[in-house]
Amino acid sequence: MAAECNNKARKRKAQRRLRPLLDFRAVYILALESSCDETACAVIEAEHDYGHPQHRLLVRADVVASQAAIHARFGGVVPEVAARHHIQNLIPVIDEALTQAELSLDDISALAVTRGPGLIGALLVAVQAAKALAFARRLPLVGVNHLEAHLLAAFLSPSPATEPHVRPPLPHLGLLVSGGHSSLVLVHDFGHYEVLGTTCDDAAGEAFDKVGKLLGLGYPAGPLIDRLSTSGDPLAVPMPRAMLGPKRGLQMSFSGLKTAVAAHLKTHGLPSGEKALADLCASFQAAVVEQLCRKTALALDKHKLPAVVLSGGVACNRALRAAVEKLCQSRGLPFFVAPPRLCSDNAAMVGAAGYYRLWRGERADLSLNAVASLPL
Repeated sequence: MAAECNNKARKRKAQRRLRPLLDFRAVYILALESSCDETACAVIEAEHDYGHPQHRLLVRADVVASQAAIHARFGGVVPEVAARHHIQNLIPVIDEALTQAELSLDDISALAVTRGPGLIGALLVAVQAAKALAFARRLPLVGVNHLEAHLLAAFLSPSPATEPHVRPPLPHLGLLVSGGHSSLVLVHDFGHYEVLGTTCDDAAGEAFDKVGKLLGLGYPAGPLIDRLSTSGDPLAVPMPRAMLGPKRGLQMSFSGLKTAVAAHLKTHGLPSGEKALADLCASFQAAVVEQLCRKTALALDKHKLPAVVLSGGVACNRALRAAVEKLCQSRGLPFFVAPPRLCSDNAAMVGAAGYYRLWRGERADLSLNAVASLPL
């Protein structure tokens, strides 16, 4: 009986901490992300008027400790190495985020953490830390799907700017393109997602990294291929366009492009000069962008959605951003994409997804666990 009373008291205390969600005052959500090789912590300030649910989400702090330089010598992320560095980096990034936000743990209203998908050892670091904080501080906790977080990044206000932040409408079409995922998602509402199409093999970001490795560009290769492509001819090297027939639907494939680049290098060798390298990068990138845009257009034709939101790490690619925006302009549709720093892995987007889950009344207990292949 005593234990039951204590549990009820703790539950009432946790609910009191979230009362600002119902009485029009701001709440502060501490969010953690460690799904791959970025250790991240963010503080989100959520302002919600219960009568007028505008959900103004401000990024008070967004700290990322990148391991890109560590994994570069391996040509990709080594899971065990990533997990060890997450353990080293997590407490410092939490301290730095609270310092930037000019807050302490006493000010935090709730916790959000990525629980999947991702590298299981890496995920467990942030999940266990979030559970420890939730237990020690008696804070509400919610687990977040990493893909959902990417889809909702465009709903964040990067800073308390004077101009109002324009939020994407609901429903809309989400084009999620990252190192591990390439999907077209019908975003019906917060927490209600329908995957319309995805890649059958490599994700687009994975293809960028693998082609970069073939070209000796190092890891991660996406930003460098993007930069080199600006001075290259996208028609210089013939590249296949896979899965474009109408019978293929909204499924995608990018592994053939990696094979085509490998075959080109086997025949012609590594590009002998900067112009030849730029041409090859531009040709490869154009094939990726064309497939993504054609599939996006097909999804818009089929589902008649009022807007497109581009998200994921590959959303930083300038050619892709420009092409999807041009597609939307040709159809008179609004186009949304988060700033580049909110497209790559970060904790601010986890805080946004966490807020909407908390607002819907979701709570996780201390049995929350990481799931490497968590579906959207």
